[in-house]
Amino acid sequence: MTILQITSLLIVLAGAFGAINYLFLRLPPAIGILVVALFASFAILGFDVFFPSFGVAANVRATVADIDFSDALLEGMLGLLLFAGALHVKIAALRREWVVVMLMAAIGIGLSTAIVGFGFSWLTGMPLIVALVFGSLISPTDPVAVLGVLREANLEKSLETKIAGESLFNDGVAYVVFLILIGLAFPSGEDHGGGFLGAVELFVREALGGALLGVVLGWLTFRVMRRIEDYSLEVLITLGLAFGGYELAVYLHVSAPIMAVCAGLLIGDVGAKYGMSEETRKYVDAFWKLIDEILNAVLFLLIGVEVFAIAFNFDNFSAGIAAIALALIARLAAVAVPVLMLKPFRNFSQGVIPIMTWGGLKGGISVALALSLPDGEWKPVILTATYMVVIFSIIVQGLTVAKLAEKVGREPELRP
Repeated sequence: MTILQITSLLIVLAGAFGAINYLFLRLPPAIGILVVALFASFAILGFDVFFPSFGVAANVRATVADIDFSDALLEGMLGLLLFAGALHVKIAALRREWVVVMLMAAIGIGLSTAIVGFGFSWLTGMPLIVALVFGSLISPTDPVAVLGVLREANLEKSLETKIAGESLFNDGVAYVVFLILIGLAFPSGEDHGGGFLGAVELFVREALGGALLGVVLGWLTFRVMRRIEDYSLEVLITLGLAFGGYELAVYLHVSAPIMAVCAGLLIGDVGAKYGMSEETRKYVDAFWKLIDEILNAVLFLLIGVEVFAIAFNFDNFSAGIAAIALALIARLAAVAVPVLMLKPFRNFSQGVIPIMTWGGLKGGISVALALSLPDGEWKPVILTATYMVVIFSIIVQGLTVAKLAEKVGREPELRP
């Protein structure tokens, strides 16, 4: 199938599944599309069991294989989604929470990677370095899933900023950790530098380079937009920033996700205040909200149909169940340790640890990274476990985090 045919098919299915959800299931839009896609996928697999001569599942599997999920997300959709998410996080609010956000994005990712890696290696017999790769790809909370749920949860503003900010930044940090570990686990691939110093150099170059590039491009774009009074052109310029900046970051070998977040933060705050008219702000917000919702729908549809790429058997299924428990334990540590470190110096919202633990949803980024792994003995196990963690996280956690927040997060935050 051509790219245009695949794109058309995805948009048609996303619209159809969204309509089914709206008319019958009434779940949050993205989660509803995922659930309908899963039902449709399992129905096709079931049909193939009873009527194998038709070969329906084989044809669908071939179509899904034509869609390179990893490239589609990591090289295409992710930049737009992160930019759109960052546009609505205000720098002033993030500045008040930056210590918590940075600790969770750095220390939290490290803790989570280690807990999942050591635990998964012990449970499955997987080599530790390969298990740590799995730990790094399953540790980031997916900003697409998290920000979608935040719109439904009606959390306190300060807590919402912590969750949104952490989900935007830990994504980039985890991707850099993933690159380091995959270079150690699969040395035949791209050379990621020699030993510990090489890993530190890669981390600094990717993370700081991505942030610097995002700020520079965002500032230059803001300066241009200040001189223009044409909302359609200014919307086009922001789209060019998201697309072009992401590809430039990939070319320069710096973190493209962190670039997209930093550029989006600057345009959404400084750019909106000082570089846009009221009319332009309205159109930019509406445009990026629409882009976010459309790509969100397509992404969750893709997650649902990726079941055709999973090799389910008893051993892999058991590993997936264990991975769900490990991911929750690791997420608890990633939240609790930074919060407890800072508690002597500041106060936190009531229920911050359980809400941020249960609200740390996994999503398409984890699936894309798992699919990008080199073929080998352990890839089917990692892919199955990743898929099960993501599905559990989005459906079970995503549908219940708002109720949890209502129960444990009622007291207002006390500021130091």
